[in-house]
This record gives sequence, structure tokens and C-alpha cells, in this order.
Amino acid sequence: MDAITQPPVIRLHPEDGVVIARQVLPPGTRVAPGIATAVRIPAGHKVAVVPHAKGEPVRRYGQIIGFATEAILPGQWVHTHNLAMGDFARDYAWGVDARPTEKAAVPASFEGIRRADGRVATRNYIGIVTSVNCSAHVAELIAQAFRRNPLTGEDPLAAWPNVDGVVALTHKTGCGMTEGEPLRLLRRTLGGFARHANFSHVIAIGLGCEVNQIGGLLEEQRLSGRLRNMYIQEMGGTRKTVQAGIGFVKEVLAEANRVQRETVPASELCVALQCGGSDGYSGITANPALGAASDLVVRHGGTVILSESPETYGAEHLLTRRAVSPAVGQKLVDIMHWWEDYTAREGAEMNANPSPGNKAGGLTTILEKSLGAMAKAGTTNLVEVVRYAEPVTAKGFVFMDTPGYDPVGATGQVAGGANLLCFTTGRGSVFGCKPTPSIKLATNTPMYQRMEDDMDVNCGTILTGEESVQQVGERIFRLMLTTASGQRTKSESFDFGAAEFAPWVLGATM
Repeated sequence: MDAITQPPVIRLHPEDGVVIARQVLPPGTRVAPGIATAVRIPAGHKVAVVPHAKGEPVRRYGQIIGFATEAILPGQWVHTHNLAMGDFARDYAWGVDARPTEKAAVPASFEGIRRADGRVATRNYIGIVTSVNCSAHVAELIAQAFRRNPLTGEDPLAAWPNVDGVVALTHKTGCGMTEGEPLRLLRRTLGGFARHANFSHVIAIGLGCEVNQIGGLLEEQRLSGRLRNMYIQEMGGTRKTVQAGIGFVKEVLAEANRVQRETVPASELCVALQCGGSDGYSGITANPALGAASDLVVRHGGTVILSESPETYGAEHLLTRRAVSPAVGQKLVDIMHWWEDYTAREGAEMNANPSPGNKAGGLTTILEKSLGAMAKAGTTNLVEVVRYAEPVTAKGFVFMDTPGYDPVGATGQVAGGANLLCFTTGRGSVFGCKPTPSIKLATNTPMYQRMEDDMDVNCGTILTGEESVQQVGERIFRLMLTTASGQRTKSESFDFGAAEFAPWVLGATM
């Protein structure tokens, strides 16, 4: 479909005092009746269409995104020089927008891998988890022995075509840490990956003298019998541990390769929703399109996980209105209060979240960013709120408490059981999260064309009028099904996903 001529700006809600530049707007560009731009407006940035007195709230999406720090006239650029955060009352209105979810008339399906315990995998990896950074290099040496050489084409796994790879999940902690919540959080994360359906077999490798003892991990996470574990000190050093680890992988390859894909219902999908490198278009194109796809996942009986608590801050009152109970809504509000206290203790503020790239793309405050980010979760009921890396067992829309930093947030979601990940980006984030495949969604066509090797879906067609949000959402949902069936994503073609493993580190490093 050819692009349709569109007006130069986008007005998202009748109550908005700003509009969004569809492309770069030269001075004098007409943006509303009797209103023209006073200066050059970058693409994706905001232009005032009503006057704002100093201290007056500025609205986008019909919601407050900040307060004018000086008088703003119609036609002026609205950004960090004249817009800032401010406090305002939220009406949580527990559950007033909760509605029964309409189920799909014809259930969708995909070709998944049914494990012996009934869970469904979308990929089939052998995993290596590390208890501490001191065992990271040994784990990586084991994984390297089974990695395809892109120069020679040599593939050590060629004889086992149903095995997607051997993944070493390494991190920078595990010792020099307190044994309270920081250790429990790390163990919950490692336990979630060790249990993940996308791993057929898992080795745990430690040094031997660390705080995060593998025995404690096995007991706390009830992993006994699930893992083969090794301590470098007990094995006799690096070489012997690497040889033993390679031997274990070779021992289980035949068993891991015996899997067969079979038709399973789309209700087996558990989709992590992420955004990174957001821009002014994220809340207009890719995020709402992913929200439309999320609604389809839920309608077909599956699960979607929204996270990034700091990037929900200021918009949480819109999610509590969709909560199935006041108790579920209160869990979300309690999380936001924890983050307020946490950032205050660290001498930071919630509005520190928008990155330089976010601001260059047109986002000014965390309120504005959050309102666009929450669109990824669509419109269905909020059925549960869970802690970081907790197992997600509910069907429907679930919120998980995580930082806004993408690798840390996604690590928690995958630890919770996500077998598919969708990642929206406006600036061009590159990302993977093994063992879960990652689908990349571009917010705008210029970036998609510039980084087509990394992007799976162009949502910029919404801006040009070629497709509706719903049409792109349906396209994303179909890609979810084919990806879950084994089709490789762009990030998988570059072998992304091991280095991005990043557990949330809490507490002092000692």
C-alpha cells in the first residue's frame, strides 16, 4: 500500500495541549487553525497548540505529562527547556475499567516443543548457569566448544539439528554480597532460568568459596535433580572443569535432540513486553501496535508480561483501573511507592529515567514516557502483579516489578517463564535474550530502513497511514506464532542473547 498524505502533526486526544511532529517541521509550518511553528521542530517532538501559563499542566494522551516551567505560547516547541515534572493526585479507581475478556472464536496455534512436565518451549537450548562471576570464563569456554564458526562454517552441533545451541549465562555478582534480599533475588533469577522450558538440560558452575553456594541455590529454588553442578575448586581447576562440562554436553546432546515440534494452542504463549531506545513515536506506533497484539495473545488464552516499573511511574493509575481486584491494584501502587523511596535513598529521582536518546527522540519526562510505554500491554484486565523473576502462572496481562534498564528487565521476565519477547525501539536498540527469541519492532520507517538487519517489524507504516494500529498488531501476532514455531528472528541471526543476561543487583557490594 502506498503512503497516504498525512497532516504534519498528530493530535492524540482532544484535551491535549500539544501535538506531535510527524516529521521535521520548519518554522512557519501550520499545525492548527491560525497556529504555525515558531521555530524548527524536530521529528517526534511536541508543539503547543494552546497557551500554557507557568505552572499549568501540559497534556498528551489526555493525561498530564508535566508542568510548564515558563509561559508557553501556541506554536512553540515544548521540551526540557519549558516542561518539567511535578506532583499531582492520581485517581486509582480500582477496577472501574475491568471487563470480561472476549475469547477468540477460533483458537490460534503454533508448533511448539512439549516438555515431559507439560510445559511448552519455543526453543531448545542446553544452558550453563554460573553461581558467581569467578566461574564465568569457564562457562564461556564450555559454550564456545559448541559455537558455530561464522568464518569457516564449522558447526559442532550439525549432527544435532534440533538443538538450538549451548548458552553460557554469566554475570558480575554472586559474592561480596549480603545474604538477605540481594542473594534471594539472584537465586530466584538463576532458578527461573534453570527451570526454563527452553532449556532441555542445564549445568550450574561455581568456583567453590562464593556466597552464592550452588547447594543453597538448589535447596532454595528446589532444583535438586534438575541440574548437573560443578565447583571449579573441587574439579581440580579450569581445564578439568571445562573438560567435564564439555563431556556433560556431549553426553546429553542425543537426548536433547530427540524433541519434536507439535501443534499447541496459542494459550501456551508467555510474552515479555519490552521497550528500549524509545522516541516520540513509541507511544503512537510500535507500543500500541504491540498492545493490539497483546490483546490477541490474551484473547487466545495466553499471557503477556509488562514490566519496567520506573517506566510505568505516573501512569499506574490507568492500570489500577483495569485491575481485577483492589488487592492486585494495590500491589502495583506499593511498587511505585517502593521506587520513590529507593530513588530518594540513592539521591536520584524518578524523572532521571528518560535517557539522552529518549530526549533526543522527543520524550521529555518520565510521565510522558510511561504513558507511551504502558500501551504495550493493550487493554485487557490486569490479573496479577509479581516480584522480579517470580514465576508467572496466571493467564492474561501480568505486571512484573523490574528496573527500566532493558537487559535487567528482560532477564527478570524470562526468569519468570516468558518463552517469547517483543521489544519496541525508536532509536534502534539491538538486543536478544537467550533462551527466549526476541522480536524487534521499529517505531518509524527511517530507522527501520537504516537498521533493517536488526528490525523484524516496521511499525512506521502507522505514521504514514499505510496501516492501522490494529493491522500492525495482527501482523505482530502472526509473527509471534511463526517465531514460536521456530522461525529465527533478526537478533537470533546475529547470535544475540547470552551477553545480555543481567540479573538485578541490589544492596552493597563488599
